[in-house]
Amino acid sequence: MRPADLARLVLLAAIWGGSFLFVRMAVGAIGPIWLTELRVGLAAIAMLIYARSAGFELKLVQNWRAYLVVGVLNTALPWGLYAWSGKHINASYMAILNAAAPWFAAICGAVWLGERLTWRKILGLALGMLGVALLVGFGPVAVSTEVVLAVLACISATACYALAGVYIKKHAAGIAPRALTVGSLVAASAIVMPFLPSPPSAAAFTWKVTLAVLGISLVCSAAAYLIYFRLIANVGPTKTFTVTFLIPVFGTLWGALFLDEAVGASTLAGGLVIVIATALVLEVGRRPLRARAAG
Repeated sequence: MRPADLARLVLLAAIWGGSFLFVRMAVGAIGPIWLTELRVGLAAIAMLIYARSAGFELKLVQNWRAYLVVGVLNTALPWGLYAWSGKHINASYMAILNAAAPWFAAICGAVWLGERLTWRKILGLALGMLGVALLVGFGPVAVSTEVVLAVLACISATACYALAGVYIKKHAAGIAPRALTVGSLVAASAIVMPFLPSPPSAAAFTWKVTLAVLGISLVCSAAAYLIYFRLIANVGPTKTFTVTFLIPVFGTLWGALFLDEAVGASTLAGGLVIVIATALVLEVGRRPLRARAAG
């Protein structure tokens, strides 16, 4: 990987790790549904402007169904679940639990795409559950019904990402990634809108809350996608997906630096076990069978 692409990878992890910080900063003031709507709505506007300047078409008539399904599974539902979780657990928990996405990708791939569930993947799934137990049972956040539900919500959000991946592979593979991103953001904004409660008061939008809303929508959502697509074009999806291992590092770091969140030994241990589990599920370091046979 070239130094420029490595720098983009680290920057992407830092940005996506910061999304959990922004959730914690804003959700208490404006609520999870408004935070989700502002995130998807502002990101959709920014990406529509980008689509206009880049000159690519969305083909809404042909692709509306894919935009709707991906908008629900990949954006509206998981982002809403993370926003709700941010009321009860800290940024480091959410960032670490986000690493569970490849676990569900492996399960969904085995169920719907015919991918083999190897012993490494099964071991990774078992270790992942152990890591979650360490994180929740012995972490600095007191265990309560709300905390357990928030953890389950974060894990459910990663399952949504996996289901979205299966749908894209089976039914939307022919749609350009940029168009799918813009279309799904627009669809997600429309989906969340009917569920909006009464608007928060103007006083709720302090400079910190406003900064968090703008940061999570324009930086962590819109700008991050542009970096993500550039990396996929330059180094391929497999190497780009290693960003999964860096996001918990930055999510924990930003939470400790800016929100004074406690990071105990159990948090680090649970996070390490979850990252190792993710590496096993992704089969990092394993050469393909053909390469091993040739060797």
